[in-house]
Amino acid sequence: MTKPAVVDADPELGARVRAELGGPGPLRTLEGGRSGLTYVVTDAVGNDHVVKAVPPGRRAVGRDDVLRQSHVLSALAEAGVRSAVPLPAITARSEAEPAWFAMERARGTAEEPVLEDHPLPQGAGRDRMLAAAGILGGLHAVPVAEIEAGLRAAGGAVPEPLRPADELARWTRTMHAVPEELRSGSDALLSALEGAVPDAVDPVLVHGDFRLGNLLCVGAEPTALVDWEIWSIGDPRVDLGWFGVFTDGALFPGVGRVVAELPSEAELLAVYGNPEPPDYAWFRALGRMKMAAIMGHNLKRHREGVHHDPVQEQLPATIDALIGSGSSILEEWSR
Repeated sequence: MTKPAVVDADPELGARVRAELGGPGPLRTLEGGRSGLTYVVTDAVGNDHVVKAVPPGRRAVGRDDVLRQSHVLSALAEAGVRSAVPLPAITARSEAEPAWFAMERARGTAEEPVLEDHPLPQGAGRDRMLAAAGILGGLHAVPVAEIEAGLRAAGGAVPEPLRPADELARWTRTMHAVPEELRSGSDALLSALEGAVPDAVDPVLVHGDFRLGNLLCVGAEPTALVDWEIWSIGDPRVDLGWFGVFTDGALFPGVGRVVAELPSEAELLAVYGNPEPPDYAWFRALGRMKMAAIMGHNLKRHREGVHHDPVQEQLPATIDALIGSGSSILEEWSR
């Protein structure tokens, strides 16, 4: 019996991609891609490429600004950091609307130990997280001037650095978009954060969502840091405080689990190369507020029918736990 022909998930985009990359492979939707549209395509010699595209009819802004993601990957390649920071190579880019870019499909999988239904093999979560801490140190060590030069060479814009106050304002807006009944205690946490904003340190390239869920690995070996939707030039402690959230499964009641073998935040900082960042407690609390705001926003979208996902109904206890933890961190820090 003849198998049915595999058709493009988006025939028009598929034709454009094949014109650049060659090969007969159709565009296939890549599960797990949450920003823009994400596909995989096979070229004429059998190599797979991940394709990210702006959804038709949408503006290329925020998470849908896929070319911005490609520009920072090109800038890092230009800076020659792939030995310290594993990255997928950009293989094609098109600015014609709807814009898209392609990158090599790296080997491996990305799992977040505290959020996975199926545990990683014994020791794998710890090994991956410690390796990731070293990668984050390598990323933050790249001179900003080299990143800026690489962005210009790739045709991308060079953003103004974000200070800690800018990061707080950014995620405060997200939190305020969440109905009050879903974010009990958040106003007090936001007020405490606003009243203790630290001075900025020298800016670095900030990934914005640095965690194991965005780091492809084969065994314990990282192969590619992906999902650059919210990168910025800013304070390195933003990435550190966010990464630390995922060491503690107790922050995710109902949707996560405690993984006793994972390294502590202190262990991650030691591998990263800065065991005592100034005012680190503030950034730990900011990371928890940010996660609570994102989860509250996702639950709101589900309840409004914007993105139907019944799993989101499990989030209220986690939102409460994150807000409570952030508040406790600041209270202890202020003593």
